[in-house]
Amino acid sequence: MSQNQSNLIKLAIEKAKQNLGSTGENPSVGCLVVKNNSVISSAITSKNGRPHAEFLALSKNKNFYNAQLYVSLEPCSHYGKTPPCTNIILKKKIKKVIFPFVDNNPITRRKAFHILKKKRIKVIHSKKNNQYEIYKSYFNQFLNNIPYIDAKIAISKDLFTINKKNRWITNIYSRKRGHLLRSKYNCIITSYKTINKDNPMFDCRIEGLENKSPHVVIFDRHLNLSKNLKIMINKIPRRKLYIVTSSNDKNKIKYFKRKGFIILFFKSLKTVEDYKKVLMYLKNKSYHRILLESGLGLLNYFLKNNFINSLYLFKSNTKLNSYGKNNYSNNLIKCYNRRKKIKVNLFGDELFKLTLKK
Repeated sequence: MSQNQSNLIKLAIEKAKQNLGSTGENPSVGCLVVKNNSVISSAITSKNGRPHAEFLALSKNKNFYNAQLYVSLEPCSHYGKTPPCTNIILKKKIKKVIFPFVDNNPITRRKAFHILKKKRIKVIHSKKNNQYEIYKSYFNQFLNNIPYIDAKIAISKDLFTINKKNRWITNIYSRKRGHLLRSKYNCIITSYKTINKDNPMFDCRIEGLENKSPHVVIFDRHLNLSKNLKIMINKIPRRKLYIVTSSNDKNKIKYFKRKGFIILFFKSLKTVEDYKKVLMYLKNKSYHRILLESGLGLLNYFLKNNFINSLYLFKSNTKLNSYGKNNYSNNLIKCYNRRKKIKVNLFGDELFKLTLKK
């Protein structure tokens, strides 16, 4: 594969990242149509997963005869709620299809190869690509496993997670980056302690990304969530709020339902298997990309039980000294040495990514 083709594949992948976390059970796919060495059309999978990127790119009023299609994932080849993308590729007389990743969905895996090649369309699987992570959450759907979960946390230079003097540990640039990160997931998991202490909205306060604020799942075994918090009052349209509990307190349940929460009752929330049942329930509800945002208590539990794929660590350049506090041990965070610094200017703060699962 030429350098130009490689660059076009990377561009398709970058385009796919724009809707990561917003396409439901379908993958976010980026697509470029190239003719006479120029990109004549491009598209990304629509929010909630339909229409697909290939359909959108090839539905424009252009002459696609003998054009090349660069797509971030193998085109679908089966009939679902929409016709397969291989149909429109054939109809528009595309001469070459290039993609870096085979679709792991058993229904469609590698079938595009055979369908397109049979019609004398050249198909190139460009295996040399190191951005596999973009589809880890999608491929995870086809495993008998809990959903794909990442986590984020902010720490001071001296490794405290609580600032007794100020609400914030990191600066505004780190917080904006956190909002951007949040937009790549369709669900946030947190604890009632985090909600009660910080009173967060868990939204995306970046212009243009407001509609990508994830749904929120709060673990609250005994329904200790405070009343009239911001997340209850300043509601975001179409966003779902869940409380996971094992409490039978009818009055509290009635109150929180009135406030717009969906109550997920589980008889027990004490063991690892109990938590796995909750996570599998969320996966079955199409929450395939989840971000854990909580204090050290819930984070330590998820880390200890190997629930987390990657941990994003926002580190301040300031020591808190006597103003710093941790309600739980930070030993798990301190012991990780597979730490990759992300190249982004946070004006003094740093962002690290700890990959915990291959």
